[in-house]
Amino acid sequence: QVQLVESGGGLVQAGGSLRLSCAASGRIFSINTMGWYRQAPGKQRELVASIRSTGNTNSADSVKGRFTISRDNNAKNTVYLQMNSLKPEDTAVYYCHLRNYGGTEYWGTGTLVTVSS
Repeated sequence: QVQLVESGGGLVQAGGSLRLSCAASGRIFSINTMGWYRQAPGKQRELVASIRSTGNTNSADSVKGRFTISRDNNAKNTVYLQMNSLKPEDTAVYYCHLRNYGGTEYWGTGTLVTVSS
């Protein structure tokens, strides 16, 4: 089994910053991609940002220039999401996601980010 443990969510004022962390543990084989999705009330879950084993990153247009995904260079099963210039529309539950080369996907339980105006 693989566990994804998220931390770093909370309440912040608009314009503020938060950093989310996700550590994967357990029977991890050949991580292909790790990343973050979010789901706001009444909306579908959407990709925020992801990072491949090669180091290549991808992010949603709505967060480009504000959010940065990175990986721990020593513990490549840990990823971070630095969120700057937060907006009320960034309020959502943020989920860590992992996909291995076999195509198996794992999800964290989510961490709530609330941005007040």
